[in-house]
Formats: sequence, C-alpha cells, structure tokens
Amino acid sequence: MKQVRAAVVGAGGYAGAEAVSILLRHRGAEVVGLFASARREKEAGGGSTMADLFPRFRGRCDLAVTAASVEAVMACRPDAVFLATPHEASLDLAPELASRGAVVLDLSAAYRLKDASLYPAFYGFEHSRREALAGAVYGLVESFRAEIAGASLIAVPGCYPTSVILPTRPLVKAGAVRPGARVIVDSVSGVSGAGRGMALGSLFCEVSLRAYGVMSHRHGPEMEAYAGVPIVFTPQVAAFERGILSTIHIELADGWDGAKVGALLREAYRGERFVRLLPEGVWPGVGDVRGTNCCDIALKARDGHLIISSAIDNLVKGAAGQAVQCMNVRFGLDEAEGLWP
Repeated sequence: MKQVRAAVVGAGGYAGAEAVSILLRHRGAEVVGLFASARREKEAGGGSTMADLFPRFRGRCDLAVTAASVEAVMACRPDAVFLATPHEASLDLAPELASRGAVVLDLSAAYRLKDASLYPAFYGFEHSRREALAGAVYGLVESFRAEIAGASLIAVPGCYPTSVILPTRPLVKAGAVRPGARVIVDSVSGVSGAGRGMALGSLFCEVSLRAYGVMSHRHGPEMEAYAGVPIVFTPQVAAFERGILSTIHIELADGWDGAKVGALLREAYRGERFVRLLPEGVWPGVGDVRGTNCCDIALKARDGHLIISSAIDNLVKGAAGQAVQCMNVRFGLDEAEGLWP
C-alpha cells in the first residue's frame, strides 16, 4: 500500500488530535510531523510530545509537537498536511504549503466559501488569497469525489454543515423542496465543538443546553452555498462531549412524500459507506456515531412537511475523519482506510 507522509498542524487541539489518532491506525499513512501554534507550544512549556498534551497517546506517539512555520512543516517532506488551525492562520499557510508541493487538507473555514465578500461579516477578516480561494475544492467526498481526486487545496467542510448538506443537497437538486420555502435547521452540538481553549461557557459547571449565534452563525452561508437553498439555522450547545444532532424541517414540493424522499436518498447514497439511512422508526443519536465517520439519517413526512434527523461525530465526520477520507481519495487509497476503529 502507498505510504502517505502526513503532517498535522494544530495537533494540540481536539480536531488535530483526532486526526493524529486516525492517522496512527492508517495502514497507508506515516505521521512525520506534529505542529502547534507558538502560543499553544508556550502554554505547554515547549518541547512537548503528543503524549504530554493528550495522555491517551502514551506509548503510541512520541513525536514532539513544535511551533509551526511553512519551513518547519516542509522540512518533514510531507505529502499531505492537515491544517487544524484558526481561519486566519490557514489563510496564509494553505497556499504557501500547496505551492511547495504538499496536498493541503484545511479544516478551517478559510477556503470553504467561494464568495470572498462573506468573510469580513462572518469570519472577521478580508480574504487576501483570492486565487487560492478560487482553486480550492470543497471536501464533501460524497458530492465532490472527482474534484477532490485532483485537488491540491481541499477545504474540509464544517461540522454543522456536514450534518445538514448531506441529507438536504440531494432533495434540492431533485426539486423536492417547495419553491420559495426556507429550510429550518436546529442543531445541537457537544462542547468539543467550541475547541480546547479556555472559555467560561465551556467549563463543566457552566455549560448547559442553550442557543447561540442565532440568525448569525458563520456556518449558515456554507450550508446555503452547498445545500443550494435558503436556510434558517439555530445552533445549540449541550452538556456532552462530542457529536451533533440536526433536526431539519423542509416544506415539500407538490408530488413529494416521505416514501419518495426516502427512495431518493437511498439512491443518492447507494454504495456510500459513511452515509447510513436508518430503517423507518429508528432515529439517530450522537452516541450511535461516536468515533465513526458516519452520518446517520432518518426522516418522516406528514401533510407536505418533512422532518429529517441527522447525527455525526463533530470531530470525525465533522472534521478529522472527513479530512482523512479526502486524503484517501486524493492519493488513490481505500476511501475507508483508517476510518473504522
């Protein structure tokens, strides 16, 4: 099996650590470099190994996690670089690494939105890399597999958008959504979605079920762009570690019912190993997808109103697992390699 030399930048965060876990069990990958921001390295005391940052890596990964720079990363001679970095960091790192021959899998949102004018409002910065943005490929394998196979900069989808686009995009393309109707999405995420940084609202004694980013969350434009329909999105955080459960309300076009929608989704995802359409009466749960690269989907319709429930692990199918799935496609490996525990 081909061996892909892989580096992870942002290994000190949850998504980066998840990428390391997956790559360590991947028979076609070798982890050749681990990097963190200078701030994260300083907080850890410098010279830290992966086991120092995450004790679960004891005896599995002894590589040092060092400060990231283009020169330091490329000194490892990587074939693939995973960027689990802030959006502003990825903005410059991604095209610089790609220009030097690495395939970049960017887990930030720096290259997801093709409309550069959206970045100041939703991400707080002007997008200065318009050429790289135009050439980036959105990393939803089930929709863009052929494009990913030839890409040098892959924008790995966001966690909430993945849970929404997978069940919604085929319906929009087939004309199943009533013209002029908006899709309503309510999503609940575990606390790991907020990242590993210290924040009062993420502390054990503070976190509770609550909405945030109402009518303004940065993942809204990404959902609309790739689902192809106007969306009203309300995210919520709850007191569990990982996972996303999305409830999606759709007004159906004339001639559509639950049976027809179910048949459409089964056909759209026939042969896809990571999209699971559940039997009637069985509903997704975040515990059922924990640690997997799967999106579980169930639905029910009545009187022209469709409810879809979808569940993913935000750190796997919503981040690192999807990135590795993209890597597998890009390097001609078995798409599921490393992704089944």
